[in-house]
Amino acid sequence: MRGSEFAELKAFVAIVERQSFARAADHLGLSPSALSQTIRQLERRIGARLLNRTTRSVAPSTSGELLYRRVAPLFREIAVAVAEASEATGQISGTLRINTLGIAARTLIAPRLARFHQAHPDVVLDIVVDDALADIVLGRFDAGIRVGGRLEKDMVAVRLTPDLNMVAVASPDYLARRGIPQSPAELQDHACINWRLQMDGRPYRWEFQERGQPLEVAVDGPVVTNHPDIGIAAALHGLGIAYHFEKEDVGELLAQGRLIQVLADWSISRPGLFLYYPNRQHRPAALGAFIDCLLDRKPFDQAHSETHR
Repeated sequence: MRGSEFAELKAFVAIVERQSFARAADHLGLSPSALSQTIRQLERRIGARLLNRTTRSVAPSTSGELLYRRVAPLFREIAVAVAEASEATGQISGTLRINTLGIAARTLIAPRLARFHQAHPDVVLDIVVDDALADIVLGRFDAGIRVGGRLEKDMVAVRLTPDLNMVAVASPDYLARRGIPQSPAELQDHACINWRLQMDGRPYRWEFQERGQPLEVAVDGPVVTNHPDIGIAAALHGLGIAYHFEKEDVGELLAQGRLIQVLADWSISRPGLFLYYPNRQHRPAALGAFIDCLLDRKPFDQAHSETHR
């Protein structure tokens, strides 16, 4: 295979995996026009259209899907071989693709980005914030970060945080005007900041417990959002009661008295945040370094902290 042919196939795989010419071009260090020309050359050489493009998306054609299924595993094997050779020299490099919940991106990853880059300048972090619980294998990610109860099966899991407490909160002004609910049932008489689930678009039914038994409540109010910053801001401005993970900056606001917790005896905790990745024989050194950074630890045997699901 000539070098140009290898480059064409590499470009094709990058586009399919990133579902975007722009993102693939940025990853490959090419201009979008140069990348388009490379794909046209590949299509002319093969004699078939490989990609279907619209103004908003790009996806493989039938021929493109067949080609991708055959060549993508080969490129992954090459990447593993290169990583193993690099690791033998003690150097860590390559691209690490992470699919993460927003809460983990804000509270775990963002505060450690500079430290990780300083320690491993040859590693490119490709971080996708996704609260829709995407399939990391289908999305060609190296790892994902999720709440423990929502991990995919047959994965290696690494706990990143303790369990997460859910807290119902409102501003002092709102509670002075509307009163303090004494049970989840009384939320029907209150304005609530609703949370829209990204998996299917349905509003989240607030989960509580009564004497250890689960209890769900459908709430209503002036704001519906899929982003915690909006929900917390709405509560701060007295628009209603919000229900969030305490870690979502709510703890600091509670300490400052800008928000007040209600229904504390009814609120639940959820399994903490876990990083998980496919159960493969070779784990990239970059992923191990990333895990060490998230846990603020020095490298040690993964068997001490990781479990197979």
